[in-house]
Amino acid sequence: MPIEHAPFSKAEYDRRLAKTRQAMATAGIDVLFATDPSNQAWLTGYDGWSFYVHQGVILSMEGDPLWWGRMQDANGARRTVWMEDEKVLGYADHYIQSTSCHPMEDLAKHLDSMGFSKARIGVELENYYYSAKAHAVLGAELPNATLVDATALVNWQRGVKSAEEMNFIRKAALITEKIINVSLEKAEPGLRKNELVAEIFHAGITGVEDAWGDYPAIVPLTPSGIDATAPHLTWNGNEMKTGECTFFELSGCYRRYHAPLCRSIFLGKPPQTMLDASEALTAGLEAGLDAASAGNRACDIANALNGELAKVGINRGGRCGYPIGLSYPPDWGERTVSIRPTDETVLQPGMTFHFMPGLWLDDWGLETTETIVITENGPAEALCNVERKLFVKD
Repeated sequence: MPIEHAPFSKAEYDRRLAKTRQAMATAGIDVLFATDPSNQAWLTGYDGWSFYVHQGVILSMEGDPLWWGRMQDANGARRTVWMEDEKVLGYADHYIQSTSCHPMEDLAKHLDSMGFSKARIGVELENYYYSAKAHAVLGAELPNATLVDATALVNWQRGVKSAEEMNFIRKAALITEKIINVSLEKAEPGLRKNELVAEIFHAGITGVEDAWGDYPAIVPLTPSGIDATAPHLTWNGNEMKTGECTFFELSGCYRRYHAPLCRSIFLGKPPQTMLDASEALTAGLEAGLDAASAGNRACDIANALNGELAKVGINRGGRCGYPIGLSYPPDWGERTVSIRPTDETVLQPGMTFHFMPGLWLDDWGLETTETIVITENGPAEALCNVERKLFVKD
């Protein structure tokens, strides 16, 4: 695909390759095989729902990367990657779900022909998309190579967003505002939850003005009442009820970039303990935003939040945020930094996080969160404009 049709400029892709190669050199890696679809897209632009089969990007220290995958997905690669067609490699369909051969045999042949049969090959061991069988076969087919754990090597290079990336994230944030507002407006007693989620999906995919909606890496999380004590339940066909709190954890998505946001609504009159907790959570968010400045650490955000929650007797602990940006199912996080009391990663301008201090107690749960970007000076910027509070509808 000509570079002028790619989602980003050639200079942007060159920046990404240079950062990744510097990390490879530091780790002593000769060639990288990246299977995470987010990393594939970040390096090459590849975008397709084919991550259920073996595929990946081969990146050496010189030249353009290669996209390798199933032959029938090769045309999709040629339609989405920024490299020339000869940089797309496809393997035959007899490898798919076979008990007598494996796609890694084909990958090994390519690596051998490229001169990497004795190289240090980086692979993403802790990854949803790189199986134990794939690792075993690749190692067996390249017995003289050294397979090096390169988990999150590319992910860490994605942390500081470029101006081009921030443009996409801001568009995703506009879609997020829309779907959160739709959720709050439509929620009422008697409405079936699946009908509400249908409205959310319609609003998200429709998008906002020129920002069309892509599918998010996580489906809408919309539990109510006792179900809201758990953070990762989706929806059912039950009717919404008076006397229950529902939280919405949602994200707009534009060109695979996300801007997650959570808000909660109580139908009826909420208990005072929930109102107090919500106020403390809002105060904690604001304290965390003030602490989220360049040069401070991830733990400073968590400690500021926890200090406010402690004032009303809530000892939340644990992780309360993570980096976001470009992602594919099953997660919109980048799996690097954690906003928690033990993470001393230094914050840099252009880092984007879902500051996510949900409260999941014994009888109820609520979530008020923000997607934030670390700025050059001062506190972090919240990318969505939705009031921070527990919404109440009588």
